[in-house]
Amino acid sequence: MTPESTLRADIVEVGRRLYTRAYTASNDGNISVRLGPDRLLMTPKSVCKGFMTPDMMCITDLDGRKIQGDRDPSSEMLMHLEVYRQRPDVHAVVHAHPPIATGFAVAGIPLTKAVLAEVLTTLGSIPIAEYATPSTRELPAAVARLIKAHDGMLLANHGALTVGGDLFAAYYKMETIEHFAKISLVARLLGGENLIAREEVDRLQELRGTYGIKAPAPICAEPAAEDATCQVVEAPIGRGLRLVPDILEPPAPAFRDRAGTTFPDRAATAAPDRVDDGEIRLTYRELSALIEEAIRSVR
Repeated sequence: MTPESTLRADIVEVGRRLYTRAYTASNDGNISVRLGPDRLLMTPKSVCKGFMTPDMMCITDLDGRKIQGDRDPSSEMLMHLEVYRQRPDVHAVVHAHPPIATGFAVAGIPLTKAVLAEVLTTLGSIPIAEYATPSTRELPAAVARLIKAHDGMLLANHGALTVGGDLFAAYYKMETIEHFAKISLVARLLGGENLIAREEVDRLQELRGTYGIKAPAPICAEPAAEDATCQVVEAPIGRGLRLVPDILEPPAPAFRDRAGTTFPDRAATAAPDRVDDGEIRLTYRELSALIEEAIRSVR
């Protein structure tokens, strides 16, 4: 077991890296490591992760009771405790708010497409845990549904969570998530990704053992039921191709009023909850703009 003094210094270093890379701002984020079978070393609440010192850390048991420390443990302690309960193999947890990855989390877009071989062989897929109020028991419950099968995930409208066999392994996975998010965003701005075909994904999964990578769960094509038991990856059948263009859906039809304001065409894109017995409901402004568009088209 790594000496406590070394782990305290390592947490300070990882906190500094998170802050320097802008993965955290102000007092955001939290870090924890196992000190032993029933003790955790954790960052305190209300402290900027870029300016911590080793003496600031708290020691708790696996029930969250503080054993040692002048400060109180992180307000997200319950989430960390749930991870350690669900994953005896995990020895470190890192939670941060990397901006690009968190943008995907806010948009409700998981990082589950087969894009980078390095991500597929290490993290597999990066799903989104459903939204839960931070610092409440809702958050560990949301994380618990995914953590058995994933070493990294997005937290809806919140941030990202990574785990590892040691502190730096957990931190490097956070770097990987943000790096993957940046590449995915750029590719989509340039017109869309080429996806790695399902057959190649299966081959990469076989190589995990060759690389000595211990993944928490296998890659699969279909989601499981209530709790995740595999890493769902969006990968099309290649039929002889190793890369397949990801065909994006065309944008929804739209129209403009005289002021130049653009509105989605509700008649073409009305969601099920907007339809009642076949009736499409429009606001007065939307209806007026629709009539104006119809008049212009017959002139």
